[in-house]
Amino acid sequence: MWIRSTMAYRASFVMTVGASFAVTGLDFAAIWLMFSRVDALGGWSLPEIAFLYGLCGVSFGLADLAIGSMERLGRRVRDGTLDTLLTRPAPVLAQLAADRFALRRVGRVAQGGLVLGYALAALDIDWTPLKALLMPVTVVSGGAIFAAVFVAGAAFQFVAQDASEVQNAFTYGGATLLQYPPVVFGQEMVRGVTFVLPLAFVNWVPASYVLDRPYPLDLPGWTAFAAPLVAAGCCALAGLAWRAGLRSYRSTGS
Repeated sequence: MWIRSTMAYRASFVMTVGASFAVTGLDFAAIWLMFSRVDALGGWSLPEIAFLYGLCGVSFGLADLAIGSMERLGRRVRDGTLDTLLTRPAPVLAQLAADRFALRRVGRVAQGGLVLGYALAALDIDWTPLKALLMPVTVVSGGAIFAAVFVAGAAFQFVAQDASEVQNAFTYGGATLLQYPPVVFGQEMVRGVTFVLPLAFVNWVPASYVLDRPYPLDLPGWTAFAAPLVAAGCCALAGLAWRAGLRSYRSTGS
């Protein structure tokens, strides 16, 4: 329904997609301007950072497109409109994901894909079958990890009720963090996004294998292929958190 509503005004849709593309592109423009003054950032060249940026941008864009509407849950909890979704014979999670579905977010995916294409063209990667296979697996797994963070953040809003910005700190904030190489951050930060909130498996770890670079925290080589397992674990934990949050919901009381 929301897609049909959006496509009813084709010119408006094209303009909003273009605006989304341009706004998200400002992040990479800032990185590009930075490299007009330096040759490398923490030993990473512009194409290598573009590779990190592109992987993260496409993965996050897919998650945001599919389930980004979850950030509105806090508002529904506060005003009691979540009750309407509970009366329908469909999973609440699916209804929230489809609520006000914003097809314009495809602009973020396209922008990330364009930067990734530039990186692949500029880098001299020694391709092997494993590296080629790892690319789509990394993108899908990264999208699943970000989707799990979206769901876990929404589950927290059952308790906090007005915590969309807290959720955004881990979703949009995490995506911004991953645009830069791990060497520019402190070891405690890198440990946190590797072992606590494993966003490092979105791009840092698999990119280290593809680019033949040292792994963050000297992780073993096999961890480059652990992204699907990490994504499955994150989704399972997010699902448990979602069920617990939904069971704790008691409406507004009015």
